[in-house]
Amino acid sequence: MRLLHVYSGNLYGGIETALVALARHRALCPELTQEVALCFDGRLRRELDAAGIRVHGLPAPRASVPHTVARARRALAALLANESFDRVVCHAAWSQALFGGIVRRARIPLVFWAHDAVTGRHWTERLARRVPPDFAICNSRFTADALTSIYPDVPSTVLAYAVDLQTPALTPGEVMDIRGSLHTKDDHVVIVQASRMEAWKGHAVLLEALAQLADRRQWVCWIVGGPQRAAESTYADSLRELARRLGIADRVRLVGASTDVPRLLAAADIYCQANIGAEPFGVVFIEALAAGLPVVASAIGGPTDIITDACGRLVPPGDATALSATLRTLVDDGSLRRLLGRAAPRRAQQLCDPPTQIRRLYEALASPMRSVVSA
Repeated sequence: MRLLHVYSGNLYGGIETALVALARHRALCPELTQEVALCFDGRLRRELDAAGIRVHGLPAPRASVPHTVARARRALAALLANESFDRVVCHAAWSQALFGGIVRRARIPLVFWAHDAVTGRHWTERLARRVPPDFAICNSRFTADALTSIYPDVPSTVLAYAVDLQTPALTPGEVMDIRGSLHTKDDHVVIVQASRMEAWKGHAVLLEALAQLADRRQWVCWIVGGPQRAAESTYADSLRELARRLGIADRVRLVGASTDVPRLLAAADIYCQANIGAEPFGVVFIEALAAGLPVVASAIGGPTDIITDACGRLVPPGDATALSATLRTLVDDGSLRRLLGRAAPRRAQQLCDPPTQIRRLYEALASPMRSVVSA
């Protein structure tokens, strides 16, 4: 089966990480030949190129400039006419809105990969609703429950991402070097969050919870992630100011963007991300589990499928006091941290083992689809 993934490619987060993992591990399922069509160059394109997967460049469209959208659609139409694909997957509502109709007219089975919980209110979702796919893949039960808001009659499956589970085996000296570069002592308990710089990721709740741990001198917090848009720069500045007002600025490190998150996770002790908005899935939670970290997350969205009491803790969203109490226990109790951390890699593999998940992807795509008959 020859499969084409269609996506924007201008940012980098969970969707992009998942696409790179599919590219790196594509040899695990030789029956599935995967290629990618991207509209923008950037980190995703570079990492896909490095993985050796074939990438087709489409002209960059801007929704506010109609002729650029038309040009990108024509380019995809030409690609589909000149190449022979068995399935096309449009990733997220933006790709489905712009390109779903082109795939449909090419009479190729169209698959929508739901990476977010759709509501039907955003303009991309309103446009995507006009082009029902033949099949949908949802990255969690949470996104699957939301899918019916735009596609009530489309068959679907829940498929967790294939995630790179190999973590760096750091020597004690390497751990000391990483910690030293972030002004962190070897005996500090490092609480880390690695995510996009967006308010719904819950950074402020984490800082408010940490302020309630001011009496515990042994912790340090690393906030990993750099702004990718102007609004995110403003948000990052607001977090610095909040840490200052809470009196914990000397214990919070805003690390910025990093292409080496696995090494940072391997040098930390606890992963904490207190979302106030639901995370559709949460690749970074899997990466943290694979690194052997206990994970603390909000009890909403994708993490409720991922985190169990054996490998972490779930707390009510937006409740800084409950979060603080949970973190206090983990900061104080090294034995509990180690117990949860030992179970964490097994949980990551159970959910996101690449050989298993790529095989499941192939099997889902190989199911009969109606496009050629009904288009």
